[in-house]
Amino acid sequence: MDPEAKKKALRKILHGVCVIGVKEGDRLNAFTATWISQVSFQPPLVVLAVRKDSLSYSMIEASKVFVINLLGAGEKPLAQHFLKPGHLGGDKFQGVRYRLGKVGAPILEEGIAFVECEVRRIDPGGDHAVVIGEVVEAGVHRDAEPLSLKETGWQYGG
Repeated sequence: MDPEAKKKALRKILHGVCVIGVKEGDRLNAFTATWISQVSFQPPLVVLAVRKDSLSYSMIEASKVFVINLLGAGEKPLAQHFLKPGHLGGDKFQGVRYRLGKVGAPILEEGIAFVECEVRRIDPGGDHAVVIGEVVEAGVHRDAEPLSLKETGWQYGG
């Protein structure tokens, strides 16, 4: 396989940009993600890929819940805010308006919509684990086009 062709081809897959809210006990965290998709109507299931060496992955494993906060076009600064790994310390939520949802994980007041999930399955996969969550609550803050990975100028994949 031509590694450069593989990288270029995989980067052609369209991705939205969102912030995943997680919790474990009283501890909260969030991270920017692009590898998500709906995979079932009945029951409503979504799939999320999470780096296995991240604090957020261990929190999802322990609590079995997460929230997908979908961002709107032009909200790259909010996505950038949550790129820093949680283990580096500091309060990631300082200056960010949020509330705790039905599953107890943070729902951002910015963004265009949210989907609260309970984990149904985790497959350790490769360097990222595949997490399948059942949607237990959802809401829309406003109607707008979603933020895309292409719009940010970032590349994640390949």
